[in-house]
Amino acid sequence: MNNKAFTLVEILIVVIILGILAAIVIPQFTQASEDARVSALKSDLQMVRSQLELYKVQHLDIYPDEAASADWVDQLVEQTDLDGNSGTDFGPYMQKFPTNPFVPSTVTAMVVFGTGTATAAGDDASHWFFNTSNGKFSPNDDRSSSDGAHIDY
Repeated sequence: MNNKAFTLVEILIVVIILGILAAIVIPQFTQASEDARVSALKSDLQMVRSQLELYKVQHLDIYPDEAASADWVDQLVEQTDLDGNSGTDFGPYMQKFPTNPFVPSTVTAMVVFGTGTATAAGDDASHWFFNTSNGKFSPNDDRSSSDGAHIDY
């Protein structure tokens, strides 16, 4: 009789090897997702900061008006005149305003404003924090500190 089957020991060895490989590979994929979000955040910060500086240069050394978050974002994604009102002189500075990948999707406010002492970044109240006293644009999630540095990285 010619039986061509695997023994229980052979099957157990293969299952153990697959388990070891899975234990090595799965954490690397988890870390890759976190790394991708950090990379996206850094890229978005660099882009928005550079566009804010361009806006400031073209609008007589004044940043967008922080009267309302929606208006502030509109001044960066739509064309404006010298005073920052809707017009055709300057912009748009970006096609779409980015979202912070570390902020929960339920948060709808894009930007909060403060001086850095009265309102500190890092409270998940919005996607971004704009310091009106020094023009610093930073993430506003629970991984951020008031100076805009990601404290987990």
